[in-house]
Amino acid sequence: MTGGLLSRPREKDLGRGWSLRLLPAWEAMEARAEGEELAGEGREGALCANACLLARALRRDKKPAFESGRAVLETLTAGQIGDLARRWGAFDRENNPSALDGEEAVDGAKKAWSARLMSAFNGVCSRLLGRCPLRRGPGR
Repeated sequence: MTGGLLSRPREKDLGRGWSLRLLPAWEAMEARAEGEELAGEGREGALCANACLLARALRRDKKPAFESGRAVLETLTAGQIGDLARRWGAFDRENNPSALDGEEAVDGAKKAWSARLMSAFNGVCSRLLGRCPLRRGPGR
């Protein structure tokens, strides 16, 4: 879902025109499949999976920074790939906590979502009430 009532930060600014974006589940699954294919060529699996994830998540000037996981592997060092993958993971957990992240993280996310929803509903209700003002006094 993009924008609208349930919007959340979709990108994390890394500075100098670089950013990381959250991935929909389908893209994350495609990245994993591409990583397995690259690892099948005798490469290290976790590094390939992270490279393929970054190929989809890493942006430069709001455009994809790499065309494929192979391009990431050919350009970045293993340390850079690991660092960026950890940063993406933290950003993803921040916006999509799971029960494994602990009750505090899940409660924080629920409170944030609740506040966003109430703010959105208040705006919608205010607009509707403006169109249909309440009648007061006798003969309501």
